[in-house]
Amino acid sequence: MNIEEALVILDTFLEHGLSDVQEIIFRKAWEGQTYPDIAESCGYDANYIKDVGSKLWKLLSQAFGEEVTKSNFRSVLRRRAQNSVLSEQLQPVPAVLRQSQPTSRAKDGISASSLVIEKQDERKTPVSNPDFLENPGGSVPLNSFFYIERPPIEERTYTEINKPGSLIRIKAPSKMGKTSLMHRILTHAKQTGVHTVQIGLQRADSQVFTSLEKFLRWFCANVSRQLNLEIRLDDYWDEDIGSKVSCTLYLQEYLLEKIDAPVVLALDEVNRIFEYPEISKDFLPLLRSWYEDASELEIWQKLRLVVVHATEAYIPLDINQSPFNVGLPIKLPEFSLEQMQDLAVRHGLDWAKGEKGLEKLAPLRAMIGGHPYLARLALYNLGNQTVTLEQLLQEAPTIAGIYSNYLRHHLANLQEHPELAIALKRVVTSPTSVQLEAIAAYKLESMGLVKLEGNQAMPSCDLYQLYFQEQLT
Repeated sequence: MNIEEALVILDTFLEHGLSDVQEIIFRKAWEGQTYPDIAESCGYDANYIKDVGSKLWKLLSQAFGEEVTKSNFRSVLRRRAQNSVLSEQLQPVPAVLRQSQPTSRAKDGISASSLVIEKQDERKTPVSNPDFLENPGGSVPLNSFFYIERPPIEERTYTEINKPGSLIRIKAPSKMGKTSLMHRILTHAKQTGVHTVQIGLQRADSQVFTSLEKFLRWFCANVSRQLNLEIRLDDYWDEDIGSKVSCTLYLQEYLLEKIDAPVVLALDEVNRIFEYPEISKDFLPLLRSWYEDASELEIWQKLRLVVVHATEAYIPLDINQSPFNVGLPIKLPEFSLEQMQDLAVRHGLDWAKGEKGLEKLAPLRAMIGGHPYLARLALYNLGNQTVTLEQLLQEAPTIAGIYSNYLRHHLANLQEHPELAIALKRVVTSPTSVQLEAIAAYKLESMGLVKLEGNQAMPSCDLYQLYFQEQLT
């Protein structure tokens, strides 16, 4: 029996499957590692790993109806396999197929062997069924079969968010997976017993941004509600000391004092605040100050920040005030060709398997540059058989292609900023890389339209070059 077969057996008995950390411990324990070894190799606290491991064996003991420990769990699983004749019937299951569906607990009267074989069939069938495919748009659901990890990013963020007073800042162009990663960080944090709060700035009413005081009161009220605490703004707000100090005292002396565990505060779409320089020039340094206070005041170690944004603020912030040069920076990369192949196979595209599959996918990656959303949109349409790969590639940079709405959005942004349109036109019409003015180059890179190598800019992918050659003439 190998580790993947063992995990399939667990899936038949566990109602909700294993959490990410539980699976790490199970895999490492299968390899014979000790808790300190697991903690060191994965960047977790040793006591935390030991606690999760202890709960894991108790969970398995309940599921199997007998005592399961770190020293006997292999023999328990082998005995289950032998008793159900799994040793003859069970075929190795790729890890990618193990992730596709939620698991259900084994029922009375059904053998473990039939459940495992049925589980394998369930996991193989949906990827060839168009009804199973997810229409890409918005963040990728937490239980989605189509979420592609980009190692070591997920594990780095999970490790960092366990640290007192930590700050993670996730930056990438639109639709690159920022919010999807943020949701997974929050889910991981919940599993460790901390509180989580998510503030989406795109949900705020316009009037919230009319003054710094209104914005900070809105911010504090949101945090209070999500922590299930009474909103007591008036007890801490004092116009004589100003809204920034009032907000800080509200967090320090009320919210952080009241909660019984640390809190992860995730701020999504922070780039929206960049539209209001009078607010952002005060709020962004305030975030930085809370992060720095954790090194001096123990109470602020209970606050862990995740800041998600598509671009950086073009406002005059002192380098010692900006929150964008502290903490752990995460810049989401595009999918590699191998990751696109993984995603294609999950969409039921058997022609994408193997070396020949990589060769067939290479033109698609060149066209879209491995952009996660563009890849999912292509593979969704290919999986539904609404278009062939050849037709998709031919129509991709045209108004008839599947990317027309996405491209029009970029075109509208460029038309609102003629200086960027002029700069991009130079890039897409040049046979070689082009040197651009620094701010224009940085803005176009933040939009994902160009890649920079030193001072030279080039189109991010064939799609942008072909489309904007036509539209910016």
